[in-house]
Amino acid sequence: MQAMILVAGSANLDFVVRASHIPQPGETVLGDDLRTYPGGKGANQAVACARAGAADVAMLLALGDDAYAAPLEKSLRDAGVRLHLVRVPAVATGTAFICVSDDAENAITVAPGANAHLLPQHIPDLHGLSHVLLQLEIPLDTVIALAQRARALGVCVVLNAAPARALPAELLALVDILIVNQGELAALVPHGDTIAQRVALLPSERVVVTLGSQGCCARHGDTWHFQPAFAVSAVDSTGAGDTFCGSLVAALAHGQPLAAALRYASAAGALACTQAGAQAAIPAADALRRWLAQAPAASAQSVAALRLACGA
Repeated sequence: MQAMILVAGSANLDFVVRASHIPQPGETVLGDDLRTYPGGKGANQAVACARAGAADVAMLLALGDDAYAAPLEKSLRDAGVRLHLVRVPAVATGTAFICVSDDAENAITVAPGANAHLLPQHIPDLHGLSHVLLQLEIPLDTVIALAQRARALGVCVVLNAAPARALPAELLALVDILIVNQGELAALVPHGDTIAQRVALLPSERVVVTLGSQGCCARHGDTWHFQPAFAVSAVDSTGAGDTFCGSLVAALAHGQPLAAALRYASAAGALACTQAGAQAAIPAADALRRWLAQAPAASAQSVAALRLACGA
């Protein structure tokens, strides 16, 4: 039976300007032309899940009744994502303002808009799902309610704890798979000298920590996995982390073991950096598999370096 994934989260229209570097406080930088792209952590991850082709993917989201909503709906539907859409009148659709530097780094400011109006009463029936994928760009009460209902039904709860913030123990105890970067991990667990020490203080059975250009590490029970990053010519890193999250969940839903899913998701995130935009850059499954078939295996030295970086 095909897996069924519900992604519940944000959808934003991204306003993107490329510049030589990201401005410092008080600095004005001249950039290139303004471009708009469909984005938002939830929507990006839903598109990544769907393009992986491993599951039936739906998304719970809130949009305003304005012109910004149309390209977000279109991008999700074109990717094959079924929508549980909450329309919020007299409130703007979420937006994000992004500066992308010539070295592919970015700085992002988000105006949540309608995303802040996605409430527990909007949660659809969760029966029949295999996974629920959550982030933190919608109200925390809604995230907790979704995790509670999913756990009660035996649905795998996946939380990408982004943007970084402290979270109540009540929510962390409901999470089966936690995905964080180093900053997000530090926000959740401020104590500990190493990544491994911080991860050991979390209740989730599986914890994945992304380390940017170094790669990622993951603990499953007492076992650690290490996936060095793939080398690519980066153009824009916007949405790469979301591509990783959505692709990882899709791979796991398709039955891949964690080590293989990490490799697949890492490759998807790397390829997403080679094009501009968030959802526009997410690779399709066939193209990703062809690229992976030609990609070299990780060297023992790179795995050892990653293990050292994680302190595992």
